[in-house]
Amino acid sequence: MRIPSTVRSAALAAAVSLAGSSLIFTGSEAKGGRTDWVGSWSTGVVRPEATGFTSTGLNNQSARYVVRPSVGGDKVRIRFSNIYGDRAVQIGAATVAKADTATPVQSDLDPATKRTLTFNGSPTAVMNKGAELLSDPVNLRVADLSTLVVSVFYPTATGPTSWHAQSLQQNFFGPGDLTNSTAGTDYITTRACCWTFLSGVDVKTEKSDGAIVVLGDSIADGLASTPNGNNRWPDQLAERLVADRRHKAPGVLNVGLAGNRLLKDSSAPILGGGGGIEQLGLNALARLNEDVYGQTDPRVVITHLGVNDIWMDGATPEQIIAALRQINSQLHEKGIRSVGATITPYGGFTTPGGWTAQKEATRVAVNTWLRGQHEFDGVIDFDNAVRDPAATDKLLAAYDGGDHIHLSDAGYQAMADSIPLQLLR
Repeated sequence: MRIPSTVRSAALAAAVSLAGSSLIFTGSEAKGGRTDWVGSWSTGVVRPEATGFTSTGLNNQSARYVVRPSVGGDKVRIRFSNIYGDRAVQIGAATVAKADTATPVQSDLDPATKRTLTFNGSPTAVMNKGAELLSDPVNLRVADLSTLVVSVFYPTATGPTSWHAQSLQQNFFGPGDLTNSTAGTDYITTRACCWTFLSGVDVKTEKSDGAIVVLGDSIADGLASTPNGNNRWPDQLAERLVADRRHKAPGVLNVGLAGNRLLKDSSAPILGGGGGIEQLGLNALARLNEDVYGQTDPRVVITHLGVNDIWMDGATPEQIIAALRQINSQLHEKGIRSVGATITPYGGFTTPGGWTAQKEATRVAVNTWLRGQHEFDGVIDFDNAVRDPAATDKLLAAYDGGDHIHLSDAGYQAMADSIPLQLLR
């Protein structure tokens, strides 16, 4: 399901300007060509909803998830998360395979590439309450930007699911153990909304240079982009990095959550109204341990947040800047390069109280500070890349996804295209 337009957030966006040191990896940060594990695909997970299938969970059902890792390798391993569950979750069987590119059906897989997932050598596993689960490595050569299909059988009631709500990718569900099914016809329920329990894909490779983590909101999540199209700006950034054959391509890990805020959790009211919505996730600082530090070989974090704090809560420039500075400081403490990003325009956003002249002044003030400070290792000026030069509080019409806060495929492409790749090496 989609978050209503009144809740779908916007994020920070394109044209990179350095503010301080560049993003070139040096010294101990370089792997020196050693074969190692790196995060290739990831998603942020949130609490289940109060009602609906994420509340009741899965029982004697299989799920088939479709993902596109950013960089390839000779081996893969799969990550699962039960961080918001209320019980241990049993996995009765699981497989991973390449997608069948000869058919347009998203749930079909290439049978010659199907591999059984094991966990400490066993084809079954128990994912503890509040815990994550990592599969054993699987010998499966995966190309850059290729599609993987992960199938999981949940034999007993999982209870509430940890999930990513805005996948912009179809995923499939069906009765019983369907993990070895080649065709996807047995998966009788198609959901455009979500990945349940699945949280990441790692690859083992000599060809990567660590991972870039995108900590963002619905702009990173790709709201208003074409479903199943992989047109989020982090996806398109990954395509540019892979195409640049002069260098190793880092993994790009998109942990954007639609509606996410710097200062408040999902339970906080919006525009002073009733309770919030679980899909929005924890405040960004509370997400660092799970969504950033828990990744495999994170080298750079791009933080593009703040617009939801402005339109949902009327946060002040000082509050937003303080949160951004704290994220930056904590990333540096962990030895991770920290890149900030300016807040994209959202003039014309029709939610009552969502855009006001006063809130626009806050957005401008934060962006002015970002462009002038020297604390971050770099600043991406997405605002400048996608705004209408004749009306700088608005998106350029060609980049407007339709609600004046999210972008079109072309808008997300413009964001990715505006980033000088040498700044991420």
